[in-house]
Amino acid sequence: GEDVKPFTPEKTKEIVMSLQQPAVFCNMVGDWPALHWNVKYLSAVLEGKTIQFRLGLKTVDLVPQFETSCSYVEATLEEFLAWSCGQPSCLSGPFSCYDYSKYWAYADYKYIARIFEDKPEIFQDVRWSDFGFPGRSGKESTLWIGSEGANTPCHLDSYGCNLVLQVQGRKRWHLFPPGDTSFLYPTRIPYEESSIFSKVNIANPDLKRFPEFRNSTAHVVTLSPGQVLLVPRHWWHYVESIDPVTVSINSWIELDADHEARVEEAITRMLVCAIKSAEDPSDGDLWLNPTEVEATSHETNLQYLNKAVSAYLKCQETSVSGQACSSSTGAKQRTNASCERKRREVGCGPESCTLLTQECDFLTPKEKEPQKIPFGPHLIQVLPQSHQTSVMGAVESGGGDLRHENEEEHFGKLHCKRKRLLMSNDCETAAHQMDSDCSPCTSQTALSTNDLLDCLVNPRVISLVAQLLLERMRV
Repeated sequence: GEDVKPFTPEKTKEIVMSLQQPAVFCNMVGDWPALHWNVKYLSAVLEGKTIQFRLGLKTVDLVPQFETSCSYVEATLEEFLAWSCGQPSCLSGPFSCYDYSKYWAYADYKYIARIFEDKPEIFQDVRWSDFGFPGRSGKESTLWIGSEGANTPCHLDSYGCNLVLQVQGRKRWHLFPPGDTSFLYPTRIPYEESSIFSKVNIANPDLKRFPEFRNSTAHVVTLSPGQVLLVPRHWWHYVESIDPVTVSINSWIELDADHEARVEEAITRMLVCAIKSAEDPSDGDLWLNPTEVEATSHETNLQYLNKAVSAYLKCQETSVSGQACSSSTGAKQRTNASCERKRREVGCGPESCTLLTQECDFLTPKEKEPQKIPFGPHLIQVLPQSHQTSVMGAVESGGGDLRHENEEEHFGKLHCKRKRLLMSNDCETAAHQMDSDCSPCTSQTALSTNDLLDCLVNPRVISLVAQLLLERMRV
C-alpha cells in the first residue's frame, strides 16, 4: 500500500492539463531517486565541477532586485556549502568576500542535461512519467540551488505550465492569477525571452508608485520536500528560499497555446532589440537580462518571427485537414469534445498539433468545464492569501522558456546556453548598485526609451499585434 500513488499517470496528466489554478501534489514522488539530491550528494556527483551562482543582497528595497543588478561567481557546491554553513572564508573560495548575513546565493535555471552531460544515467532519477508524461526525465528539467533569501523577481512565463519538485529545504511561493496582470505593472526590461517581469517588488511593494497592486490577489504557499507544485499557464510568481539551503527541480510542460505565444515573443524580441540597440551603448542601461546571450540582429529576429508564424500556421493547417476528413454530421460536437480532450494532453510540436485554439475559445462554458478535480490530502489547492487557513507546500519556477533539443524546429530561445556574464565579480561592487537608467522605472522628468517600450511591448498590445499579423498571413 505505501508505494501506491494517489493518482494514476493518466489522471495526474488530466489534472495538470485542465487545472487553471495552482495546486500541490503530495505522496507522488516517494520512490523517486531524485529525492536524495541534496547539495551534499550533488556535490559528490559533480566532483568539483564549478557552476555559476547569482548573488543578491538580503536587504529589501522598493525596487525588484533584477538579475542585471546582481553579482555572479563561479564556484563548486563544496564552496557553496562551506559558505552557507559559516565555515572559514578560506574554504568558501569565491564566496569569501560576500558576507552570508548580507547576501544570498542562487544557482538557478541550471539545465540538468548540461550539468550532468557526462553522467546521463542520473537523468532517470527524475520520473515525470508518474505525472503522465512518459519519457520525460531529468534531461528535460532544470535544477535550482539556493541559500536562505535567494529569490526570483515576480514574473510570468510566456510558455507552458510548470511542475516543480521540492527536494531540500522549503520555498515560499507568491502566485497571482493571469487576471491580475495589469495590477502587477508588467515590463519587458530587463528583456528575457519568455519572461514578463513585474515592476513591483512583491516583498516590499511601493504602493505610491504602483497603487493598483492593492487590487491583486496573492495565493501563498510554502513548498516542502517531496511536494510538487503545479503552476498553471501565465500565473505570476515570486519565489524565495526560506531555509539555509534549498534544492528544487522543475520541468515546463508544452501547451498548444505556445504556438501563438512564440509569435508574440518573436514580435517582442524584434521591437526590443531594434529600439534598445539604437540607443547609445555607453549610457549604461543594462536592458538585456544575463540569461540572454546577446542582442540578436534584426535579420535574425525576422527569421525567428517567420519561423514562429510558420509553425503556428502549420498547426492550424493540420487541424483543418483533420476536421475535413470527418463527416459534417455532428462535426461541431466532435470538435468540441476533441478540444476538451486535448486540453488535458501534453502540448504538441509544430507538425503534430491538432488543437484549433480559436475554435476552442468559442466553446460554451458548459463545454469548457473540466472534469471534477479530486482535491483532498493528495492534491491541495493553493488558495488566495486571505482565505489561507494553513501552511501547506510550494516550489519554484524561474524563467520559463521551453527549451527543446531541436530548437530550429520549435523556436524556443535562440541561444543554447545561459550567458556566462560576470556582471560584477569583485568584493567592492555591491550587488544592488545599478545605474538609475537601468531600472524599468518611469523617469519623473522626461519620457525615456524604456517608458515607450513599456507601452509598446505591453502583453495586451503584443497580443493584438500578433492577431493582426496572423490575420494578414491568412489572407
